[in-house]
Amino acid sequence: MSYFRSLPKLPKMLDLFSRGERWLILINADPDAMASAMALKRIMCRRVQDVIIAKVNAVTRPDNLAMIRYSHLRMEDFSPRMTPHFDRFALLDSQPDHHPAFRDIAFSIIIDHHPLPETPHTADYCEIKPEYGATSTLMSEYLYNLDIRPGKRLATALQFGIKTDTSTFTRHFSDVDLRAYQYLSRFANPPLLSRIIRSEYHLHWLELFARACTNLYAMGSSGQYVFIGAVENTDILVNIADFFMRVYEIRWAAVAGIYGRTMVVIFRGDGISRDMGNCAGQAFREFGSAGGHKSMARAEFPVDAANGEDPELFVWQRLTLALGIEKKQGKQRAAASPCAPPVKKM
Repeated sequence: MSYFRSLPKLPKMLDLFSRGERWLILINADPDAMASAMALKRIMCRRVQDVIIAKVNAVTRPDNLAMIRYSHLRMEDFSPRMTPHFDRFALLDSQPDHHPAFRDIAFSIIIDHHPLPETPHTADYCEIKPEYGATSTLMSEYLYNLDIRPGKRLATALQFGIKTDTSTFTRHFSDVDLRAYQYLSRFANPPLLSRIIRSEYHLHWLELFARACTNLYAMGSSGQYVFIGAVENTDILVNIADFFMRVYEIRWAAVAGIYGRTMVVIFRGDGISRDMGNCAGQAFREFGSAGGHKSMARAEFPVDAANGEDPELFVWQRLTLALGIEKKQGKQRAAASPCAPPVKKM
């Protein structure tokens, strides 16, 4: 039995490749997009004159940086000035309406796993499979059907792409995602994959982790809130929130910080005790964007929404109101418990 479906449309994609043409592969860089771009470049490399991968976003997450380092991936920062130097364009793990930089480009290839828009996109070759958990799975099928054996770095990158986008098969995925991951294990480098996965933190983040661990405030019986202050990017807030969900006693957590002039609150939960998406919306939707899923959510709004009030206390008050625990929390405050509300630090 074959690992994957046959791809009768694949020759149509191969017919697009000409040895005299230069291709630009565009991505919004994350592990799935980067691995998929590597796979398409591997398919193209002996069929076209040149292939360049360009990203429209900055890569800051430590594990993503580790993937770039260990897979030897070369990417350029996209600029519209680049387009006249290429004959054709490919878009992977995204669709033209996902980013402003994509909208004015006539893509010859679009391959993605995100939901289709109301108005389908046009391209010489287009395959969008929302039932798949990762575009890396699609690209694994392409390599398999073309009888291309992925090298260790490419196979490892594709595994990481699948693992990330399916949240290690705890988020939306299909049987083919599992088969692709299993198939790639024949060629991947497990120690390399482990090293990439473990690269979760920057060294200078440890001070922020220490601050977070010593400044937790209880929210009811099973939640925790912490205000980190100013951060250089919001990845640290996500990492701290994810870290707290590994603590047995914590069933949900809200981690807040200030990025520029924007307040960002990251919510994580067990998906059972509280709906994090509803909590984020109830607490902060009136001030900006807020929402998400049962186990993870995010809120962003201007710092000025606090109207001069201490940002740490402002977020805490909004959370207690939205979560319906203000009365209980008030009794804890009166008892001078460890659950006392934040106070402005002088």
